[in-house]
Amino acid sequence: MIVDVALYQEGRRVDGPTDISDQVDIARKNGGFVWVGLAEPTQEEFDHVVGELNFHPLAIEDAVSARQRPKIEDYDGLTFFVIKTVFYNEARSEISTGELMCFVDEHFIVIVRHGEGTPLRTVRHDIEAKPDQLNMGPFAVLHAVADRVIDEYTKIAAELENDVINIETKVFSGKRKTYSQEIYFLKREVIEYRHAIEPLILPLQKVSSDSFTAAPAAIKPFFRDTIDHLQHAYEHATGMDSLLTTVLQADLAHVQVRQNEDVRRISAWVALAAGPTMIAGLYGMNFETMPELTWKFGYPLVLGVIATLSAYLFYRFKKEKWL
Repeated sequence: MIVDVALYQEGRRVDGPTDISDQVDIARKNGGFVWVGLAEPTQEEFDHVVGELNFHPLAIEDAVSARQRPKIEDYDGLTFFVIKTVFYNEARSEISTGELMCFVDEHFIVIVRHGEGTPLRTVRHDIEAKPDQLNMGPFAVLHAVADRVIDEYTKIAAELENDVINIETKVFSGKRKTYSQEIYFLKREVIEYRHAIEPLILPLQKVSSDSFTAAPAAIKPFFRDTIDHLQHAYEHATGMDSLLTTVLQADLAHVQVRQNEDVRRISAWVALAAGPTMIAGLYGMNFETMPELTWKFGYPLVLGVIATLSAYLFYRFKKEKWL
């Protein structure tokens, strides 16, 4: 679906022909650029735009197939930039990702979206309110899109951090329960989040470098500021990943400690039963000549010895916290 097509001159949206190639011709002749937004376009819609702007075949293949990692490529003067969008389902604590395929030329930018588009709904409106920045050209649009996506990264990092804190509290609550499955699934979501944002650092660094001449120098400080936000989000994600690894180890250690405690308790009860069993076993043997068999107080004495031994063992085990 073609979301919007607009011609911009001197940082402001202007009326122009409906044909995309005609708008690009005006931009090349009189200055300005064309911004085309596509949301999960059909092959016919994408072919129409491609036919108007003459994209490189490799760029077309990447845009249609999707499932690209964040990267930047140069195709005969056409900059191809891929950004991963990340969305967080708080109810299910799940991460889902989408992609933005950005084709940037001196006089046009085409953004192809795959997946959800919630963070981008107001980008065009917001940047149109900043004509000075929009006047910097298509890379100003690329920066606005990347900045909005990275802001969403930061929000998701905060949501993930809350989940990490909650699971950490559960593990150290002292309850006789293991949370390894919850930790594993949360760690998997954090890793997916990291895989979305980590590869974006190098492409942004390339755009902001002095050696990248396709982008105007005036927009590069904005990209550097965006890189700072991205690195902060990445460091946050790395910290959460490490913390979850530690929490998982702690949870497994708690399981082992509880198992050891259970074994000690079982051993203590077995030991308590061993003394009486041994004494009763001796007096249960079929011998005619045994001590105290004919003594009046023999039976009470044996019961007393059993009770005293059991009480002593129970006291010692209780003192050592085995029971």
